[in-house]
Parts: sequence; C-alpha cells; structure tokens
Amino acid sequence: MAAVYDDYGPDRVGFFFELTGPRLAALTLAVIPVFVAANQQRWLLAAQLAGLAAVVTVLVVVPVRGRSATGWLLASLSFTVGKAFGWTSWRSKAATGKAEALENADLPGVMTGIEVHDGAPKGPAQTRYAVIQDHGLRTWAMTAAIRHPGVGMAEGDRRDQYGRGLTELLDVAARASLISDVVFLVRTVPDDGAERQQWIATHRRPDGPELARRMNDELATALTRAAVRTEAFVTFVVPEARIANQAREFGGGLEGRTRVLYALADEIAAMLRGGMGMTDVTWLTSPQLALAVRTGFAPADRAGIIDALAAHQTDPAVCTEVPWAMAGPSGADTTMRHYSHDAWNSISSTIKLPDRGACLGALAPVLTPSEPGERRSYTVVFPILPFSRADRQTASGEWAADMGEGLRGRLQIRQRSRDRANVTRAHRLDAKLASGHALTRPYAVACVTVAKTMRVAEFGRRLDASIRRAGFAPLRLDLAQDAGFAAATLPLGLGLTRKADE
Repeated sequence: MAAVYDDYGPDRVGFFFELTGPRLAALTLAVIPVFVAANQQRWLLAAQLAGLAAVVTVLVVVPVRGRSATGWLLASLSFTVGKAFGWTSWRSKAATGKAEALENADLPGVMTGIEVHDGAPKGPAQTRYAVIQDHGLRTWAMTAAIRHPGVGMAEGDRRDQYGRGLTELLDVAARASLISDVVFLVRTVPDDGAERQQWIATHRRPDGPELARRMNDELATALTRAAVRTEAFVTFVVPEARIANQAREFGGGLEGRTRVLYALADEIAAMLRGGMGMTDVTWLTSPQLALAVRTGFAPADRAGIIDALAAHQTDPAVCTEVPWAMAGPSGADTTMRHYSHDAWNSISSTIKLPDRGACLGALAPVLTPSEPGERRSYTVVFPILPFSRADRQTASGEWAADMGEGLRGRLQIRQRSRDRANVTRAHRLDAKLASGHALTRPYAVACVTVAKTMRVAEFGRRLDASIRRAGFAPLRLDLAQDAGFAAATLPLGLGLTRKADE
C-alpha cells in the first residue's frame, strides 16, 4: 500500500463539546447574566440578555467557511479600512521612477520586509548562495531548486520509502533546534517554446523543404499549447531568535548567520538526495532567485529571459539578470476574491486534509492546467514545533480528548466514530513524540494564475474542482489572496501561520 499520512487532528482540541478554553469562557460570561436576571425574576432583562447571549454564541461558535463569524467580521473591517485608505493598492518604485539601488528587493504586501543577501563564497567555484532575510517576521531562509523522478509511476514500496525519507528529514530538522519550517513548492508553468524556437533558428536550413518547414511549425505550435514545465523548490526557514546564539560562534553578523545556514543546507541536501530520492538539489544564487520570483509574478517573462541568455553567448554585453528592484510586479491590487499583479490575476485556496488520510502524491491533479496559458502551483508547509512546546501541546491535546470522552460518558451522550478517532490519534501522537519523532502541523496552499484577458473566477472554480477531484476540500482564501499567492507561488519561504519571533 502507498504511503498514507493520517496522524493529524485539530490544532486545538476542545474538551467540552469541542469548545476550547477561550470560547468556553466567552460563552460562560455571556450566559451567566441570563441566569442572574432569571433568579431575580427580572424576566424582560433575562430575555434581552438571552438574545445577546445567542448573538455571542453565533459569533464565537458557528464556523463560516473555516473561520468564526468574529474572524470574518474583523477581517472584513480591516479590508474595508485598507481599501478606503488605499492600502490594498501597490506600485513599485521602478514603475514610478523612484528606484534607487537595483539590488534592493521591492515587493508588495506581506513581502515588503524581504531582503536578499549574497552569502559567503563556497566551494571550488566560490559560489555565493542567496540568503533570504525577512525583517517583518525576523527569519532567515535559503531556497534550492530540486528535481525528482516523481511518484506517479512509483510502486507502493517506493512511495513508502519517500514517506520515510520525508519523516527523517523533518526529524533531523527538529533535532537541529534551528529550523522552524520546511517548505516544498511546485509550479506547473505553460511552455513558452523559447528553447525550441532557438533550436529551430540555429538548425533550420534556408534551402530546406517547404513541407517539412510547415509541418515543424504546426507541430511546434500544437506542442507549445499543450506542453507544461514543472519547477520545484524547497526552502527552510530559521527564526532570528534561534540562529542568533550559534551565529556568534561563527563571528556574528551576516557572515556568522550565513555559515550556520550553509551548514543546515548541507544537512538538508543530504536528506533530500537520500531517502527522498531527489536527483538534483541546487541552492539558488541571488540572480537565480530573482528570476524565480519574477517568473512567479509574470510567467510570460521567461521567454524574453531565455532569448537574452542565448544572445549573451554571442554578445557578453547583453544583460541576463533580473534586478531585485524589478523582480516584483510594477503594480499589485488586492481584492476580496482574487489578487491582481501586472497583467495577471491569481486565486488561492487552502487545502483541508481529509479524515481518511492523504496518500503521497495525491496533490498531482491540482497541478494539471485546464486550458493553455494557465499556471498552477501549490506549496506544502511543514512547521516544526520545538520538542518542549510539542510536548506541552501533545499533553494538553491528550488531556482534552480524555476529558471530553469522560464528560460525554457522564452525560450519557453517544460517542461518535470521529470522537473515538480523535482520542486514538491523540494517544498515538503522544507515543510517537515520546519515541523521538518531530511534531509538525502541515498545511497546503494552491494557486492558479491567468492573464487578465481570461476570466479568473472561472479558473478559480476549476482549481477548487481539481482539489476536490484529488480527494481534498478547498477553502478559498478570501480577504487574504495576496498572502495566499505569495505562499503558493514564490520560493521565499513565506507561510500563512508564522508569527514574528516564533
């Protein structure tokens, strides 16, 4: 049987009818005045307070598309205020003629605090790999381009091997006590045919048969419309609070942090090439990372860059790099249902893990485009909790599950199969943590990008249909489309749940 991951449950387990402590406290504070008024026989006041308690119950308990009503209210209010003050629209400094240093990243929204440094020289070629610093979240990260033979045609034993390799990777990252997140990102990009056009221009003979010329042109057009290219990246993230002490041993500052990150990169690369079966792991330099970010915002720009690389072979004066000041979009606008950047629109959805578990490689249908010109991408984030925090959360979850089971037994409420499964998972998770495994809370975000001449709402619906066809439940990231796009498309180590100094 192929590797199936099902050791997950609610992030917070409620011990009283699935209600967490803060929610139960809010409901208690809302209900107590009703009983006090009724005890004093002030029936009109009791009825008014009961109506208020009902409103509080709806706002706190009833979920609406994955969030509480209170969460939606606060998010809608924040978005409305931002829209009124123009905070949801962004224009780059290069587009307004204010760009100063071309090596400084100029990115919108949640990416504003990103700064990319050139690391210390390494290896015989003295390569300087890109070190990503997020000033807003106080984190450091490195990104590698990876290649994998895939799991589509792999047998069950091979998938089990890959699953064990991923487990070993997360365990090693947890034992290092530095890495907070391991991020895998995959992009299915429409083939622009740039390499084929260059090959044809180089090898086609002027005196060749006209029929062969026409057949090759028609074949190239048909293949370009149907073909796609796949790009895969892995990023590990280290919070500043964890790396600061070890960086002092290497001299401190940027150089000390770079050397710590390089050591972690070697460990991660060894694990990727080993149990996970990666055929190639290449850590990106700053120009390569800038190119990946630029093609993330504008997929069609790759063809021009490929042409520049070809022209550079004959004319060294041709520029082949993308300055960080121009790696982002010239303009971006966040709306309630989608994210607009340059001539493109994007829609993002989170993916809810099913109760029966997720098979390794089950997300493959999400990457399949429905029409030419459509770009699909998704990211899977593995946040790794420190062992001390994981032990506290596991003990709390186990206690809450047992308490809930006991309360249902005392109240003679029939225990449902899902409740029994949650209790079993809580005990099983505690046993695995005691045996030395890491505790992680994985989540996935998928994104579709199309040109503004195409109806993005229709492609968003098709993305959700692909997620459901893969066996998962989609949840549209309304009011947070910019964050969803950044997490699902850009290999910068961005996520949805990370907080500063976490």
